[in-house]
Amino acid sequence: MESVRAVADWPVDHAAVAVVSAGGEVLGAAGPQAREFKLASVTKLLTAYATLVAVEEGAVEWDQPAGPEGATVRHLIAHTAGLAFDEHKVLAKPGTRRMYSNAGFEVLADTIHDASGIPFAEYLTEAVLAPLGMESSRLAGTAGAGGVSTCADLVRFAAELQSPTLVSESTVEEATTVAFPGLSGVLPGFGNQKDNDWGLGFEIRDHKSPHWTGKNSSPNTFGHFGQSGTFLWVDPDAGAACVALTDRPFGQWAIDTWPDFTDAVLADL
Repeated sequence: MESVRAVADWPVDHAAVAVVSAGGEVLGAAGPQAREFKLASVTKLLTAYATLVAVEEGAVEWDQPAGPEGATVRHLIAHTAGLAFDEHKVLAKPGTRRMYSNAGFEVLADTIHDASGIPFAEYLTEAVLAPLGMESSRLAGTAGAGGVSTCADLVRFAAELQSPTLVSESTVEEATTVAFPGLSGVLPGFGNQKDNDWGLGFEIRDHKSPHWTGKNSSPNTFGHFGQSGTFLWVDPDAGAACVALTDRPFGQWAIDTWPDFTDAVLADL
């Protein structure tokens, strides 16, 4: 794919990208596929998927109480528990605002740990990383931002998101459908959004503007980006996903680069 070669012009020291089809075929790749990168908030996709496994296994339930009074597992994973960004401090009544929260994902991981008896990093490895053969991936910090992985490993994960094997298709469909619709909130890096739509751990493109995906990305596109200069999106309408990992923190360079890159990838498809 011609579009992926543009990564060579990105203002970063190291970058790796790959585009993978719904059938798991790598359609294009550039950069060091086996190089480890810090994922930052792309980690939340892995944590969310481990949560899907935990729900299907019966370790936790979506509507069981967790976190602040009145909040549930569903509130925590959908960023509606009312917790502050990086503090275990309640700022809103659960279900009333979309408040993006790393603290909420820490509580989510603790809830799964308590329910399963397995430390969350170990649970993530056993439930998701090992079964998918993601041997170079690990949780080296918090459940919201402490992941480390490679482009090659995340290609496996991106294929799983499109053709689930660890959980049912209906579970993934629920997780990538808007939870608690109609809530406003700040999309980090892109300002306040009237409908700051989120699924169960997966940010949903919908009609957000501005946004880190492309102008031509379908409203059904879901994924996440990270402050370490990383992203993973899945566009079901295009039948493909894209992984991009860099070692330069998110900033104006990413806002300027990523949407046009995504549109070029979609055009190549």
